[in-house]
Amino acid sequence: MLHLVNKNVKQIEKSGIRKIYNKVLNDPSIVNLTVGQPDFPTPENVINAGIRSLLEKRTGYTTNSGLPELRKAIASFVDRRYGLKYEPENEIIVTIGASEALDIAFRTILDEGSEVILPAPIYPAYEPLIRLCGAIPVFIDTRETGFKLNAEMIKTKLTDKTRCVLLPYPSNPCGCILEKEELQEIADLLRDKEIFIISDEIYSELTYGTRHHSIAFFPGMKEKSIVINGLSKSHAMTGWRIGFALAPKYLIEEMLKIHVYNTVCVTSASQYAALEALSADLIDVEQMKEEYQKRRDYVFDRVKSMGLDVSWPDGAFYLFPSIKNTGMSSEEFTEELIEHAKVAVIPGSAFSTYGEGYIRISYASSMENLVEGLNRLEKFLENINIKMDCLNSFFK
Repeated sequence: MLHLVNKNVKQIEKSGIRKIYNKVLNDPSIVNLTVGQPDFPTPENVINAGIRSLLEKRTGYTTNSGLPELRKAIASFVDRRYGLKYEPENEIIVTIGASEALDIAFRTILDEGSEVILPAPIYPAYEPLIRLCGAIPVFIDTRETGFKLNAEMIKTKLTDKTRCVLLPYPSNPCGCILEKEELQEIADLLRDKEIFIISDEIYSELTYGTRHHSIAFFPGMKEKSIVINGLSKSHAMTGWRIGFALAPKYLIEEMLKIHVYNTVCVTSASQYAALEALSADLIDVEQMKEEYQKRRDYVFDRVKSMGLDVSWPDGAFYLFPSIKNTGMSSEEFTEELIEHAKVAVIPGSAFSTYGEGYIRISYASSMENLVEGLNRLEKFLENINIKMDCLNSFFK
């Protein structure tokens, strides 16, 4: 009876990230540099807050949109960090990770045939969510602009069907950010247009040497923007599944309908842990960020020294080097790297067709793993170069 399954679901491709991750998950001989899974533990006081809520038997349903005190903490957090002003009572929903926040945002604003403009290469989860709504992703190739979307590029893709522009910065897989001036130009373009903006800012706390800016900060933009954020990456809380959506009241009221019928509310213990995480600027979080920056610098220098072309990442915890000079496809390169060097990375093709010719390396791993993994990658590339030199000599 497969023919009776929803056609939009059947057309969705399995995640290229999880395909590789699951393949190598239980092989201890492989240095795994695939997923964006922080290798740090959740801060101890955050864990204890979750445990305490269980011991105190605070295990019932919470308010659908999240604990009132947690929403207040979220409002305070985004205000002091990014200058964003949101009312805790009616402009914030606590969600099951940023993933649910994205899902209910797209389902609220998209109709059949709506178009969503988004940069590519890009994290693979957006396209399926858009297509499940019967909407159409309109990719913009950013490979010649340092993987950054800009106002002029958006302008060339606008049609009467454009419903939304997606801004996923800091970027996964590229690590690039949008500077304040770049966001200002996008705001100026879209301010007077009936087009929503979804700004996925899950990596907003992980920027190095520069400050994150949100499109919702600019005059006239909060009214049409849905800001997505959460604690998975910044606070090493991936398994707690805490995200949040921030938007004007008229949108939150509609998004909340989907959230209520889908999940009722987020797990209570996770919400109490999140409340602790956001109640202060934790030292642990700053220490994580400092360590990521050291790793970023190390991995970037090593990859450059191997002769791979790579853009400087200002945020997140990924590098996206080109492997075009090897003459291999990204999937072929990844499979060969796993088989012969015992190193796992993600093929660029997982991030849309515009990611072909690249690989994503996650440096959310220990320095020991990074050193070993990059040593193996370097040796692998040397062997490829030797083979290519032999072939070139043979055909001369």
